[in-house]
Amino acid sequence: MASKKTPRIILGFLSLSLLIMMVSTAFADQKTITMAWLPNNSGENEKAFRAEFDKVISDATGYKVIDKLTTDYNIAIEALDSGDAQLGEFGPYEYLTGHAKNSKIIPLVVESGDSGTITDAMYYSRLLVKKGNESKYMKGSAFSVDNIVGKKISFVSTSSTSGFNMPASSLLGYFHTMDKYKSLTKDDLMQGGDGKFFSQVVFSGSHQMSLANLLKGVVDISAVDDVDVSSYLDLTSGTENQPGAVYTIRKGADAPFSDLAGSQFVVIKSIPILNTPLEANSAFLSPDVINKIVTALTSDKTKNDEAIFTPKDSTAASLFTQPHRFVKILDSDYDGMRKALGL
Repeated sequence: MASKKTPRIILGFLSLSLLIMMVSTAFADQKTITMAWLPNNSGENEKAFRAEFDKVISDATGYKVIDKLTTDYNIAIEALDSGDAQLGEFGPYEYLTGHAKNSKIIPLVVESGDSGTITDAMYYSRLLVKKGNESKYMKGSAFSVDNIVGKKISFVSTSSTSGFNMPASSLLGYFHTMDKYKSLTKDDLMQGGDGKFFSQVVFSGSHQMSLANLLKGVVDISAVDDVDVSSYLDLTSGTENQPGAVYTIRKGADAPFSDLAGSQFVVIKSIPILNTPLEANSAFLSPDVINKIVTALTSDKTKNDEAIFTPKDSTAASLFTQPHRFVKILDSDYDGMRKALGL
């Protein structure tokens, strides 16, 4: 009887092995790359930009690129860390903390400055106030943050480089020189209320909403970068991104600014930050695929693609502007920020 059962056992084993091979082959044949996008870049207004960015990667690798759109910073970041997404573009602070937790998270490319190199590859974290209120934040002829104590402020997210971590680090550095605030912590800046540093703290979830909170009078001050809101604005006076610069919401601007055309704000503090890297989870992408992505993104063809690097006067929504380009970046390029942030 034993000899009669043996063929059935072997057949069952072979069937199971074949099924495993078929499933493995199916996964191998999928050839997909998922790109996680922050809430700032998940809107309908950036759909064309995302599609063109994805196309560059797809053409270079032969993989289908899938967008993971999010409404929460932490969801996007966790997707890359877990491998649910293999690419993401979140912010320098997010990169640094992500790499510290998982060394497989690596930077690939970064947007250059006007020089076309990493030397001036900077964007800005800014503290903003409504036009007409800027005189409250001056000490003599210069802008000062002394009077922000007790005010209502809008940040973006505790995970945001320019929307919280860099302005918070800058404020701590300034106020720690005063005896009254020597023990002030980043946690103190997250909580508003009576007796707190801020009377109210709002985490808006995106740079667009942080600016809208200011212009609608929800808060007195907002932390907003220059990149994520640039397509909604015109520089009205002053030097771009410097204290005293006045910006105006463009007529016809998309939500959340569709009912705020003509509203103005003033920069009272500006903090330069090394540009955001495109990150990869290298545990899920081969060195060959990563190299193909870097080569394609740093090419002249991509540099000249106006759907990705939009002209500076364009109203099209994109993360990147001319005459910039993508340049390769290394983890060590962020060592200066690591030191500044105490990471």
